[in-house]
Order: sequence, then C-alpha cells, then structure tokens
Amino acid sequence: MTSHSTALLWAAFALAFVQPTTFSSRASRPTAAVPVPDDSVVQRLVRQRIDLGLNAGLVVGIIDPTGRQHVYAVGRSRGPDSPLVDANTVFEIGSITKTFTASLLADMVRRGEVALDDPVVKFLPPDARLKANGRDITLLDLATQSSGLPGMPANFHPTSPEDPYADYGAPQLYQFLAGYAPPRAPGVQYDYSNLAVGLLGLVLSRRAGTTYEALLDQRLFTPLGMADTRITLTPDMRRRLAGGHNRDGDEVANWNFDALAGAGAIRSTMNDMLKYLAANLDSNSRPLGRVLQSAHLTRRAAGTPNMTIGLNWHVLHLDSSEVVWHNGETAGYHSFIGFDPARRTGVVILSNSATSIDDLGFHLVNDRSPLHLPPAPPAEVAQDTALIDRYVGGYSLAPSVVVAITRTGTKLYVRLTGQQRFRMFPTSDSTYRLTAVDAQFEFHRGQSGHATEVVLHQGGRDMPATRIP
Repeated sequence: MTSHSTALLWAAFALAFVQPTTFSSRASRPTAAVPVPDDSVVQRLVRQRIDLGLNAGLVVGIIDPTGRQHVYAVGRSRGPDSPLVDANTVFEIGSITKTFTASLLADMVRRGEVALDDPVVKFLPPDARLKANGRDITLLDLATQSSGLPGMPANFHPTSPEDPYADYGAPQLYQFLAGYAPPRAPGVQYDYSNLAVGLLGLVLSRRAGTTYEALLDQRLFTPLGMADTRITLTPDMRRRLAGGHNRDGDEVANWNFDALAGAGAIRSTMNDMLKYLAANLDSNSRPLGRVLQSAHLTRRAAGTPNMTIGLNWHVLHLDSSEVVWHNGETAGYHSFIGFDPARRTGVVILSNSATSIDDLGFHLVNDRSPLHLPPAPPAEVAQDTALIDRYVGGYSLAPSVVVAITRTGTKLYVRLTGQQRFRMFPTSDSTYRLTAVDAQFEFHRGQSGHATEVVLHQGGRDMPATRIP
C-alpha cells in the first residue's frame, strides 16, 4: 500500500485503542465523594446517543460499591424492525480480548507453566526465531505493549477487507517474525501493538498444547460461568448476535481471527461481561480473583504522565484514585470496560456501532471525566441517481491503488485497493466527505457529464485519481 492511502488503511484494520484525554484538572476530592450515577441519569445518557444516531444499540452495565448490578439497554440489534438489544445480546468486544489474554498469562504464571521473563523464542518453532536487539523479547514485553514489535506485521495483506484478520495464520506470522529486525531494545518504549498481543495468545496456547479458544474456555470462561463468551459462536449465540454497524450506520461483516486471535477475537454478552468485571473487582473471589488482580498491577509506563500498564490492563492515575480499563473496536462494534478498585465500582459498555463510547465509560466510572459526544452523522441528502451514476467506476490513484466508487440505492461508497468500503456523504453535487476518516472527495466532470477524475483531499494533500476507461 502506498503512502497515499496509509491513513485509510489503518483506520479500517486497526483494533482500536484510544488513550483518554478527557479528565478534568479540577482539585482532588475524596474518593468516596464520587457518586454512582442515578438510574435516570444513565438511562438519559444512553438514550441520547441512540436518538442522535451515534449508535444502533447500546448496553451499559454498572456494578456499584455494594456489588449490585445495573443494566441499561437501548436501541436495536440490526434494522428498525429487529429485536431490541438486552443483556443477552452478543457483541464483538474487540481489544478487550487483550485483557483475557493477560489473564491467561497471569494464570499460567501462577501455575508455574511460564514466567514473565521467559523469552518469546522459547515457545516458537525454530523457523520463527525473533532477532534480538540488546536482549530477547519476553512475555512481559508483549503484555506491556513494550516489545518493540510494530502494530501490525508487514506481510498483513487481507484477501477480504471486510474480514481482514481471518486469513492471517501462524505460517505468515512465523515468516514475518523470522525476517523482522527490531529497531530498538524491548522494554524501552510503550508502543501499542495488536501483533504483540496476538503473538502472546499464540505462544501461550502453544505452551498449553491446545488452541487459544480452548485455553480461554478451560482457564477463564468455564470457571467464571461465562457460557455466552466465545470466539466460535454456538447456533444460539449466533441468533442473538447484534449486527455490527460502521460509523456511517451501515451494517458490516463480522471479523474472524486466526493467528492474532489473542488481540481481538472474543464475542460476549453483558451478563457474561459483568461476571468478568465482578471477578476483577474482588480479589477474594473464587477461583480467579487473585489471578485477575495480578494483571492490574502497574508494570511499566504507558506513554502519558498519568498512565501506566499492568498486563494489558491500562491504569489511569487520577489524584487519589485509579481507573483500570481497556476499550475495543472492530469494524462494527465498540466496547469499554473500566473500574475503580478502591471504590469497587465498575462499568462495561457494549455497542454494535463503531463509534467511541469511551467518554461515557470514563464518566460513569468517575464523574470527573466529562462527556464528549462525537458529531452526529450528517442528515440524509437527496441525490439525483442519474448524476451519481456518472461518478461510479474505478480511478487510478497510484500504480497499485484504485479508488473504486460504487452505488447502493442513492448512496455512494468508496473503497481503496485492499481496504474496507466507506460511505460517502454529499456536501454538494460534486463533493463528498467521509465520516469514518477525515477525508473528502471532489469529482471533476467532462463535457459528457461523466466524471473524468476524482481528487482525494486528506492530511493537507490533494491526490488526483484519473478515471480508468
């Protein structure tokens, strides 16, 4: 992929992680003074996002200091006539999967099966030996996002942009590792990497002599009673699966994983995620409370002055309190889990729209974090189908990059070679913008009225693409 389209590529394929920048700097207050929001307040905040069209469906779960659980569900699983979402609706949880991978690591350390300072190469086949830069990459380096590995492997070339991780298997991963030269020593710098945690899940399952999903089920799902948490859906879970929607509101395909499953493959329900949250909140819970708590302990810095990282769990340090948290996003879903260990209060949010709800999650954990609603999707604008048909076609942006413009009904879509399709919103009869990515397209028409060129405006650059005959 050329530099022309790199920004679009990573917007499409990266499992999301967004560091919070929303906490206010007002004076510290006693921890006990931070209240759990009233039911009516939470219901209003959740309903607001549905009414603005930001999310198709939202399910929010809160555990208060008494251990009582509160669930708020608004919106639908798919279209207008589909079932309402509820605590048994199944969602992709994306990168929250990484905390489960960390929990597996903590459990295997407790059992003496691995050690945090074990080198990764100890668990890899001979043809996937990572080169060292100063010292070997360890399991701790993978779990603290400080391995020195890139966010994604260079040989990641999805056959299907709609399901990008499905065909990236262990052979490709081993091939990449064998030829990769780390640019710096591990443990030096925080650098969020889906590759690193996907690799961690793979090596842990190799050490256990089973698959990643079977290991999750044996060590976490079954002990915690999470019968509706899986990678491979049962027929009943598939019936309850909410349809994912991109930021434009269009339903998109689900994501499947192979070698990098440890980075983002899990699907779950609110009822199950509240079991996971409760176990993380109570270090005395059986059978895994102490194991889960060990993953929260600060291990290294995490890129900002008030953030550290445990084993994949990020820890936000705010005055006299801490928020342990992670978020996740796939093509059609966004998720958040966060809790204050001292107050024994936590929040889970599951959405079947790829629109961030992190501000709501942080606010519900600690009301010192203000809400920051993203802009609502633009209103539908009637389009002349005869006009937009003149834009449909392929445009050459670079020798190996084609801008493909397609139409469904009166909606235009754009896809760059090897990437996910994005909805285009008209701003005039010849200009369109994207909402998923900060980019605009401008069509130039010839004497026949058909477009001869489209110009991509992105990142301060104007990149013309000529129509392919």
